[in-house]
Amino acid sequence: MEDRVIADLNDSRIRRQGLSLSGGDPLHPQNLSAILQLVKRVRQECDSKDIWLWTGYRLDELTEEQQQVVNLINVLVDGKFVQDLKDPALIWRGSGNQVIHYLR
Repeated sequence: MEDRVIADLNDSRIRRQGLSLSGGDPLHPQNLSAILQLVKRVRQECDSKDIWLWTGYRLDELTEEQQQVVNLINVLVDGKFVQDLKDPALIWRGSGNQVIHYLR
């Protein structure tokens, strides 16, 4: 899968500005190792591409290992989606409690 992601990011026929990581929470401990490996590879082979990541964790509660991933991405959208705070007018997030962090 990694090879396909890298190939797609480097394919000049595809206008992709970057990589979006969401769903199944990329920063969940079970996903963390694979996500860190992928993000490192994207940084090495496609550094001009932006990496966005959506997580239910808040920036201030990340573990050291989760922070390793965050240190390599451009934008973090943090906080769990809360149905009662759903706002269709929001850009890049679904509920008012979620925060967009521009990191790089």
